[in-house]
Amino acid sequence: MTTYVVTIPGTLLAERTEASTETLQRALRPADPRGTRFGEEEHLEMLTFYSGSSAFSIRLEVEADDTESAEQQAREKVGAALRTAGYSQDEAPLGDAVITGITE
Repeated sequence: MTTYVVTIPGTLLAERTEASTETLQRALRPADPRGTRFGEEEHLEMLTFYSGSSAFSIRLEVEADDTESAEQQAREKVGAALRTAGYSQDEAPLGDAVITGITE
């Protein structure tokens, strides 16, 4: 198994509240990439909202056999975390997952 850091962009089409942001961060915390060597070196933030827009990026760590599996696992984790925070798939559409780091 290999540890991948995967970045997934998205856009919130529903209102973002402090409570929903905290819930989203808690749901993502187990996959925080800062625990990886790559995440520590790059000072990666798990959740980034871009100033003046509803766009965001989520970076997470997943263990997988290959990049395709890593991207799929990341999308599933992000989707579940967004649902936990109260956002439907239509309210928080996601872009393509990108492998931004690999560590063994």
